[in-house]
Amino acid sequence: YKLVPSHTGQQVHRRYKHFDWLYGRLAEKFPVISVPHLPEKQATGRFEEDFISKRRKGLAWWMDHMCSHPVLAQCDAFQHFLTCPSTDEKAWKQGKRKAEKDEMVGANFFLTISVPTGPGASLDLQEVESQVDGFKAFTKKMDESALQLNHTANEFARKQVTGFKKEYQKVGHSFKCLSQAFELDQQAFSAGLNQAIAFTAEAYDAIGDLFADQPRQDLDPVMDLLALYQGHLANFPDIIHVQKGALTKVKESKRHVEEGKMELQKAEGIQERCNIISFATLAEINHFHKIRVRDFKTQMQHFLQQQILFFQKVTQKLEEALHKYDSV
Repeated sequence: YKLVPSHTGQQVHRRYKHFDWLYGRLAEKFPVISVPHLPEKQATGRFEEDFISKRRKGLAWWMDHMCSHPVLAQCDAFQHFLTCPSTDEKAWKQGKRKAEKDEMVGANFFLTISVPTGPGASLDLQEVESQVDGFKAFTKKMDESALQLNHTANEFARKQVTGFKKEYQKVGHSFKCLSQAFELDQQAFSAGLNQAIAFTAEAYDAIGDLFADQPRQDLDPVMDLLALYQGHLANFPDIIHVQKGALTKVKESKRHVEEGKMELQKAEGIQERCNIISFATLAEINHFHKIRVRDFKTQMQHFLQQQILFFQKVTQKLEEALHKYDSV
């Protein structure tokens, strides 16, 4: 796969295994950031011959999400992936080893985060809990609706490729048979009608082909986007679990202070760590919603534009057929 980072302009080549390595590093390093899942190495779909193209589109979406994230885009491992020359195997291995030796991964990642300090800077943890619970309900509902839309779109696409094409071409074949029957009448005034009906048959045959090709233009891109977001949604239970665990520890520490089992200073340290995790979690939730609005706006516009173009093509075929009768 060819990649051209905008900040260097230098083309690099990466194989799927390189993407897989990068995904593993990012997922391990950032416990409260949703790193979208990679498209499967062997992509499956209705068009088996298109699996390479399908995977490429999936990787393009993946890269877009990486580059759009304020933290992931700046990560050393990601920058190494983007900028290391394809021909410099030594430099690649050095950068790879450096990323794999990174100690600021998992829970240690939170040590690298700076949050507002001072009076009133701490988050209201009850409000945080309410927001996280609301987001949890949102992701559950979105996951259910994404699954439903994916199933509906896949079924509709299948019908267009097989059923709709077959039915339109059946109609076309029937018109063709009618025109062939009419051709048995050799009188001159019949010729125009025979040709017009034969042209109508061809129009319906062509419309059948248009239906079969259309899912590639509109429904497939929607399903590609849904697949990416289903990967995001699968990540959030673990992210929410980290946040919930931190909130639980704060509640327990407060109780232990009241019972005289813990010093106030230690409890404040626990609350401070929870504050950091909360800021990071809420930032990720906010980023997810912003990117979601951006992506689904763009994709729905594309879907409707392609639908309009499709029906314009169908209308054009029918109008061409209609005009053939003007001279009969």
